[in-house]
Amino acid sequence: MPRDHRPAKSVRVLLAEDQGMMRGALALLLGLEADIEVVAQVGRGDAVVDAALTSRPDVALLDIELPGRSGLDAAADLRDEVPDCRVLILTTFGRPGYLRRAMEAGAAGFLVKDGPVEELASAIRRVLTGETVIDPALAAALSAGPSPLTARERDVLNASVDGATVSDIAAALHLSESTVRNYLSSAIGKTGTRNRMEAVRAARQQGWL
Repeated sequence: MPRDHRPAKSVRVLLAEDQGMMRGALALLLGLEADIEVVAQVGRGDAVVDAALTSRPDVALLDIELPGRSGLDAAADLRDEVPDCRVLILTTFGRPGYLRRAMEAGAAGFLVKDGPVEELASAIRRVLTGETVIDPALAAALSAGPSPLTARERDVLNASVDGATVSDIAAALHLSESTVRNYLSSAIGKTGTRNRMEAVRAARQQGWL
């Protein structure tokens, strides 16, 4: 519908997606909805709050895997900095742990990317009315237990990627090597794995990292 035929009060949407083609396609498709206007687009998680403060969106549509800052962290930032903005997480990774973390960060909805754009547009309208919108296939995950990992155990596992040594991790996190080993041992035990790389994979699969 032409822009001059839009309702006087369109839903203002901020779109955060690191893949330019996907971001452009989403903006184009949502822009075809008579009552939705994409007022800001960013490709990094650490640009979300500044863009929201400038554009004052009603709804922020955030991917999880964003450079600079994850969509889950950006959701928590928006809750604190732009509390009137409702957050919808839109991701390829439909993992129970991600869903729980999104809800804890204050997100009002969680959808996977393979759904139709009409469903996404409907979700945007629904969260604006105060509803919580969750992909039906993941709704049951809310009854699952939270991540067993502590914040420090997550930090140590995240720092373990790309072959980092215990010494590397200790230096990066300003911890002693013995403390790093203790956190790694605890994380391995909680994930039921045999070594730290298996623990990283298992934690990622559950959406705990």
